[in-house]
Formats: sequence, C-alpha cells, structure tokens
Amino acid sequence: MSLVLDSAAQDLLFREARTANSFSDEPVTEEQVQAIYDLVKFGPTAFNQTPLRITLVRSPEARERLVKHMAAGNQPKTLAAPLVAILSADNEFHEDLPALLPSFPQAKDLFFSERPVREQSALVNSALQAAYFIVGVRAAGLAAGPMTGLDFAGVQKEFLDDDHTPLMVINIGKPGENAWYPRSPRLEFDQVVTTV
Repeated sequence: MSLVLDSAAQDLLFREARTANSFSDEPVTEEQVQAIYDLVKFGPTAFNQTPLRITLVRSPEARERLVKHMAAGNQPKTLAAPLVAILSADNEFHEDLPALLPSFPQAKDLFFSERPVREQSALVNSALQAAYFIVGVRAAGLAAGPMTGLDFAGVQKEFLDDDHTPLMVINIGKPGENAWYPRSPRLEFDQVVTTV
C-alpha cells in the first residue's frame, strides 16, 4: 500500500466504518465532542473559513422537538441515540475571516460582501467540515449516523435562525445491536478517476 496510515486506522476511519442505525446506552461526553472538534478543526477549507456550526441536542425536550422534523424512518433512531447533532452552515461566517485569515483580512469584504456568494461558499465549506466531523467521530471510537431525511425548514425554524442553513442531523454513540446494514457497493477507481 502507498498509504502512511496503518491498516487498523484505515479500517477504523473508512473500510470498516459504516452509518450506524442503532446505538448502545453509553453516553457521549462533552469531553469526547471537544476532542473530536479539536481534531477536525484543522481540516482545510477555502480562505480558512469555518462556517460549520454544531448544535448538540441533549435534553429530552429538545430531542422531542427535533424528532418531529425527522423522516419517519429516522425518528426512532434519533430518539434513541446517546447524542444527536444538528450540523448547519453559518452564512455570516465572513465576520470571523479577519481573525482566521490574518494574512489577508480584506478577503471578508473583497470576496464575501454579497449574501448569495457567502451562502454558496458556506454550503461547500461546511459540507467539507461535516465530512471531517464524521471522520472525527470515528477517530474517537464512536459511530456516526448522518441523515438528510428531515424537514430542513422545520429544523431551521425550530433550532436555528435565518443566518444558519441546516445541512444534516447526525446520531452519535457506540454502536448497538444490529447497528450496520450490509455494506453497499462503491464505484471502482477507473469509474471515478480520469487523467488528462
């Protein structure tokens, strides 16, 4: 193999990792979530922007409010997961750019003064960060169950504001019984990669 990462780590992060559909009762601590974020915050984004926002849904009341916006098939597992996170894109991310990109503080106004441009950039870069977050959850020895089967407008109204666009909901925890569906196929290298 040409990879530096050892085989066990490759399995943990990718080959053996799957979307979890059931979880044990073991709680996910604030310390675990902090460690995940402190690892994945270093993933690259354009202009070092950090538009991803994570809303942890811990209280039973908040969980009930969220579950009603999930697709029917996602409701039971969202209700039962030890921790649920709403991932969203902050469309006002540019306000942090002068601090995050001190070598080019004028990027805030030069490139991101218009809301549609910010929304597009926030969507792309927060999606990158969401993928890093999922891999970080796996690196912590936990399983992630990312879902986009939800009422996005309802989740935004219930938990966010007009400056935040929901991306997905992720159930997080130690996998439970029968957590995995069979592995689905993937495209092969030659089906995806071309050289010009």
